[in-house]
Amino acid sequence: MSDLTYPKPTRELAEMRRSLNPEAEAAFQAFSKAVFSDGALSGKTKQLIAVAVAHVTQCPYCITGHTKAARRAGATPQELMEAVWVAAEMRAGGAFAHSTLMLSTLESPLS
Repeated sequence: MSDLTYPKPTRELAEMRRSLNPEAEAAFQAFSKAVFSDGALSGKTKQLIAVAVAHVTQCPYCITGHTKAARRAGATPQELMEAVWVAAEMRAGGAFAHSTLMLSTLESPLS
């Protein structure tokens, strides 16, 4: 991450965020822990999904954090890259699918 665009996450910034609204911070941490726990999907699969979503939302903090978490959960570099390709296809697919709006507009009379 570029230091010019995104501040480096630090303990001080995390503590500041926590101190400004400790209840919300605790609730978010509990929610995150519950979401990424093994369930119908394994924690590893959930982290791979998170890496893919992070690429679509283009969150550099999420990309870094969930890539590390996925590796700790046993994801391979190949699995991570495949997840990114799925994300890329989904993002491109959205543009392709929405072309129906353009095509239906072409069929409408000009106003």
